[in-house]
Amino acid sequence: MPAHFSLTETEQAVTRRLGSMPISREALVAVSNLHRAAAIVRQHLENSALRVASLTWSGFVVLWVVWIWEEIETRHVAAEAGISKGTLTGIIKTLESRGLVQRSQHPDDGRLALLRLTPEGLALMEHLFPAFNEEEAFVVEALDGEESTRLADTLRRIVTHLETHGEQRRAHLRAKTPVPPRRGGRRRAT
Repeated sequence: MPAHFSLTETEQAVTRRLGSMPISREALVAVSNLHRAAAIVRQHLENSALRVASLTWSGFVVLWVVWIWEEIETRHVAAEAGISKGTLTGIIKTLESRGLVQRSQHPDDGRLALLRLTPEGLALMEHLFPAFNEEEAFVVEALDGEESTRLADTLRRIVTHLETHGEQRRAHLRAKTPVPPRRGGRRRAT
């Protein structure tokens, strides 16, 4: 389903709202377009290649991570997939019920769990990934090879910058203005 407003309409509304506010418009446009692109690409892939396998984006990313690493601790899967351990638990239950992943206890530390694909999970990924990649190619079809490479390099620089300096920046911001601890989705009983 396309967004309610086009990219151009959204950019015009943002310009009206922000007026002469002293901000970095280049950063605003870059990050908002990054977010919008990520959302629409995810939506496209869920409604094309992943739909035939009845997979969500998060389910596919978990399968992808386990497929690539062959056997991996659940905490590392959550980190690689960019999801919480709680969210991963629900995804694992779904994937286990479909016979795609198997969970086992870590041999050296019983508190840790390992994931690996079942033969059915391996077969699914080997069949699904070429179709998924075909849709990835469709997504960047408007770019030539050099533009795709530049885009990948640019995004990689953003990721490595945040991996290298993000925690230090967040600590600096917390020191300047302490934030309250995060609350879960549940309200405290009164």
